[in-house]
Amino acid sequence: MSLRIGILGLQGACSEHVLATEKALARLGIEGAAREIRKRDELAGVDGLILPGGESTTISKLLRKFELHDLLVERATSEDFPVLGTCAGLILLSKEGDGQVAKTDTRLLGLMDMTTNRNAFGRQRESFEAELTLKGFDAPVPGVFIRAPAVTRTWGACEALGTLHVADSIPGIGHDPIVAARQGNRLAIAFHPELTRDTRVHEKFVGMVREWK
Repeated sequence: MSLRIGILGLQGACSEHVLATEKALARLGIEGAAREIRKRDELAGVDGLILPGGESTTISKLLRKFELHDLLVERATSEDFPVLGTCAGLILLSKEGDGQVAKTDTRLLGLMDMTTNRNAFGRQRESFEAELTLKGFDAPVPGVFIRAPAVTRTWGACEALGTLHVADSIPGIGHDPIVAARQGNRLAIAFHPELTRDTRVHEKFVGMVREWK
C-alpha cells in the first residue's frame, strides 16, 4: 500500500511540510509520497491533506478561488478524510473563530468542534519556542510558535491533546491555552512542527492516513 499525502500549496510553509512528511514516511518504513496540491483533481487524488501555516484569511480566499473549500469539507465529512492543520491550518479547521476571523471575512472549514483565537500569542516579533507535553507522544515535542493561534474552547468530539502554560494570563484564554487538538481524523496543531528536526507530528499524521486507507 502506497500513501499519497497532499500539502495545500496555495500559501505558507509548503516545501517544509513536504520534506517533513517524506522523512516521516521513511522513518516509519511506509511507501508513499508527499506533494503540493492546488487543483480539485489533485485534492481528489490524495489520501490525506496538510493545511500549512501562513495567513488564514489569504488561504481561505484561495481555497474558494480554486474551488477547493467545498470539496475538502465534503471529503472530510463524508469519508472522514484525514487532515492536519498547523498554525493557520488550525484556525481554518475550527467551527468558531474570534472577532478578527469575522472582521476579515475568513470562511472557516468548520471541521472541528472548537473555537480559536487567531493571534493568541502576539505578533511575529513575539515568536518563541517551547517544549510541549502532548497526549499520544512519549516525550516532549518542540513547538515553534509564530503569530500562533490557540484553541479557547472544545466541545463534542473534539479532544484537547495539550496545553502551553504561560506565566501571564492571556485575556480571554488564561494561563493554559490549548495548542493541539484532535477530532476523528482531523489533527490541529497551533505551532510549526515542520520547522524542527522532530518529525513525530508528521509521523502521527502519516499513521492516521495509513489507518484510514
